[in-house]
Amino acid sequence: MDARSWALRGRFGARRAADSTAMAAAARAGFAARGLIYVLVAVIALQVAFGGDGGGNQADRGGALGELARQPFGSVMLWVVGVALAGMAVWRLSEAVFGGVGPDGSKLSRRAASLFRFAFYCFLSYSVLAYAAGDRGSGSGSSDRQTDDVTARILEWPGGQWILGIAGAAVVIAGLWIAVRALLRTFREDLRTHAMSARTRRVVEALGVTGGTARGVVFAAAGVFALVAAVQHQPGKARGMDDTLRAFRDLPAGPWMLALVALGLAAFGVFSWCNARWRKV
Repeated sequence: MDARSWALRGRFGARRAADSTAMAAAARAGFAARGLIYVLVAVIALQVAFGGDGGGNQADRGGALGELARQPFGSVMLWVVGVALAGMAVWRLSEAVFGGVGPDGSKLSRRAASLFRFAFYCFLSYSVLAYAAGDRGSGSGSSDRQTDDVTARILEWPGGQWILGIAGAAVVIAGLWIAVRALLRTFREDLRTHAMSARTRRVVEALGVTGGTARGVVFAAAGVFALVAAVQHQPGKARGMDDTLRAFRDLPAGPWMLALVALGLAAFGVFSWCNARWRKV
């Protein structure tokens, strides 16, 4: 190989390393932003659990954005979160196109899951950035109202009950899948556990189990409400994240059940920050 070929090869390797570093930074910023949203939702849910109104906020993404906007430099923080979530979307797209890390990173199922997450984070990033730009109806709207509108529209379609029922069942299954994977600690495959101390590893695993289980339970509960809405043909029976969380307060354990779920969501937020530090990307 001549000197020119070596130079081109070195330049190509340096460019690939730079691209990899930029992609890792985008992914880590996205995890940090996701964690912030979950922690804010958990704080609002805790306020609701013990008789408050959540400071006038819904316990969902919209409420979290509203709370963030009221903080010092809130507008700047909203832009940072929106851009960070866009970085997460780009990273998920790279996984779908080029495959992720690990021996099964190039499997079709993993690529398909990454493509779905890319679409989700694109929507999430757009809603946050639109809100930061002044469109207060985008991203901050009540998840309950949006769920009612979407459910009512689906039920008007031919076979709408079946479509809604299948969607609700899919959400229930997804929630249970998330919870089971958390309990089995499959997330360890995606973390650089060798870079943690033994104590840190135990703490991160506890956060992953607690947070992932709580998140899965909330998903599954929302899916159950969608199934009820389909069976009874009543759009109002479906619930967004805020109403789903408030439903835990109506259980026999009362506010303590909602508080427990809220703490679980806070744990998932902190676990997302741990991913920002130790995730394999």
